Amino acid sequence: MGAQLRAIRARIRSVRSTAKITRAQELIASSRVPRARQRMEAARPYAREITRAASTVIEHRTHLDHALLNRRPDTSRVAVLLMTSDRGFCGAFNHNVLRQGDALAALLREQGKEPVFYLAGRKAVDFYRFRHRPVERAWTGMSGHPVYDTAAEIGQTLVEAFDRPTRAGGVGEVHVVYTEFVSMLTQRTAVHRILPLAVEESADGGPAAAPAPYEFEPSAEAVLDRLLRQYVRAVVWRMLLESSASEHASRRQAMMSATENAQALVAALTRQANSARQAEITTELTEIVGGAAALARSRED
Repeated sequence: MGAQLRAIRARIRSVRSTAKITRAQELIASSRVPRARQRMEAARPYAREITRAASTVIEHRTHLDHALLNRRPDTSRVAVLLMTSDRGFCGAFNHNVLRQGDALAALLREQGKEPVFYLAGRKAVDFYRFRHRPVERAWTGMSGHPVYDTAAEIGQTLVEAFDRPTRAGGVGEVHVVYTEFVSMLTQRTAVHRILPLAVEESADGGPAAAPAPYEFEPSAEAVLDRLLRQYVRAVVWRMLLESSASEHASRRQAMMSATENAQALVAALTRQANSARQAEITTELTEIVGGAAALARSRED
């Protein structure tokens, strides 16, 4: 009985130590979510304005043709970018992205297309490396606090792959699997095709208004080319920020649940320890009473 009580008490100490760690992780994630949300909100005006600028060029020069706007006749190779985290302790955040990526790859193979994977985040890299899956390019070390330079590099890499013919190692489409930030309690895994892209004007852009006269220098074609390439970088940048905010929110929620479960387990183990201690005391009292009775009978004899 004593050994059982000692084992229960050792487990209580271990669970309490784990609860301290999960509580600290929860507080750290809670402090990082507002900053991640601010960066995400700050990037939206830029994305909105560059969308409006690209839409304006297309609206004024409807005859313009650009490779990033056209569907490729050969889509036998398709790029798939997966955005995961560099660290764990964030619940099903990474699992949902990887599972959605596998589902997308299976769908593409059913259509006769070969998926080519680009990875952002150490968890995706470890997942594919452990399963010996080929990866075209990977970026790590920036999921918690992404920087624009990395987004520009990713966007440029994807555009260059799209610019190359499929037979020369290029791709005919580019899809991104990432996590959208809806609220502190809700994060949604999403799949978006970013190339060939379709520039959509925002609701407040006034598509019904008469277009104002514009002059383009050096030419409308050159302006459109620059804008569309910058637009792809802006889309990747927004997705990285959404994924970062979702990662911190998921970690906060997961660590909060882990702390609550640890506290419930400590309460259950404490009840077991009290029961074991009570049984031990009862056994000791029974032995004392029995010994006293035996000693009294021996004296009477």
